[in-house]
Amino acid sequence: MFIKALLIAIYAGIAGIEQFDGLQSLHRPVIAGLVIGLILGDVQTGLVVGGTIELAWAGLVPLAGAQPPNIVVGGVLGVTYAIIANVSPQEALGTVFPLASLGTIIVILMFALYSGMMGYADKAAEEARPSGISFTIWFQAVIRFVLFGAIGFLFVMYGANSLKDLINLLPKVVVDGFGVAGGMMPFIGFAILLNIMLKKEYAGFLMFGFVLAAYLHLDMVAITLVGVSIAMYDFFRPTAEVSKVEGVEEDGI
Repeated sequence: MFIKALLIAIYAGIAGIEQFDGLQSLHRPVIAGLVIGLILGDVQTGLVVGGTIELAWAGLVPLAGAQPPNIVVGGVLGVTYAIIANVSPQEALGTVFPLASLGTIIVILMFALYSGMMGYADKAAEEARPSGISFTIWFQAVIRFVLFGAIGFLFVMYGANSLKDLINLLPKVVVDGFGVAGGMMPFIGFAILLNIMLKKEYAGFLMFGFVLAAYLHLDMVAITLVGVSIAMYDFFRPTAEVSKVEGVEEDGI
């Protein structure tokens, strides 16, 4: 288990860096599900749990100092707990979500620490010392790697089984409540996302997707492909359809 914990810690550290600096996909729960599933030997469970957590975080977007429950902590701990403790994705999500909220506190403290390093970076810039700026960037990345890596390592080695033992001591009604709460979170994530993105001109696409799912009973892959085709059509429209708004070209994206 030590080697597996170390590998998960390395992934968690990289994901912690990539969440703020890379902004690609390594820190997303669905990727964490694949990677941790490979490490722990249960890819199917990893992907299912990662996908469930991904839906819950769909609309949780960090805005400056307003940080949602940390997606790296939630993804890594949620997938790890589900595989090790052999629980449902909903129960894992409902149980680990509070731990992800604690991850938010860690992130805020991390930002506070970084603010003290900005004076050194400003001085290096005034003195035209690129090495000083590079040191600041790399040093904060190392701090983040160690911080998130330590969380992942300690949870795999000690936290997952201890959390499982603690959950086993709770009444069944409480455990079932975790499952219900976890099952609701993906819908809350979508609701938050729609609250940000939905505009009246796009409401028709939402209803169209509802019809595909509720009445035609298409699966998620088919509906996703329909959505991708619509997005591709909108993105690759002929340039003749591109309008100009206040002198700025607008392509609808």
